[in-house]
Amino acid sequence: MTGTIEDRLASLGYTLPAAPAPVANYVPYTIVGNLLFISGQVSKAADGTLATGALGRDLDVAAGQEAARHSALNVLAQAKAALGSLERVAQIVRLTGFVNATPDFTDHPAVINGASDLVVDVLGDAGRHTRAAVGVSSLPLNSAVEIDAIIRIAD
Repeated sequence: MTGTIEDRLASLGYTLPAAPAPVANYVPYTIVGNLLFISGQVSKAADGTLATGALGRDLDVAAGQEAARHSALNVLAQAKAALGSLERVAQIVRLTGFVNATPDFTDHPAVINGASDLVVDVLGDAGRHTRAAVGVSSLPLNSAVEIDAIIRIAD
């Protein structure tokens, strides 16, 4: 892969948003050793709109994947805020994806693929990660998706 991570984001048609401020009593990220832990990021687009609703009722899988991409972009925005540059990201170690879904919705992994595909497309092998995709009955602000991350920082 050539160019900077932000160049790859732009070439894929993505805009890195400003790092969202916390909506409650927590910090958006913390660094322990060479690991960056990023708090859950909801599905807010760079223009401030929030993808809301439950998969299986209000949104289909494609809309859920778009919401997951917004959450992943917010994870990357927090990483940039924490590290000063996305070039310091050595590896996405883990993503945990929470999907606001109806009880009968079972396609959570396909929804979170929106985030997984984005980080692999942008970071290449450094974007390959472990993952969980979990359905929940609701999320903060009625967000469709929330994703947290553990990232290894380059030496």
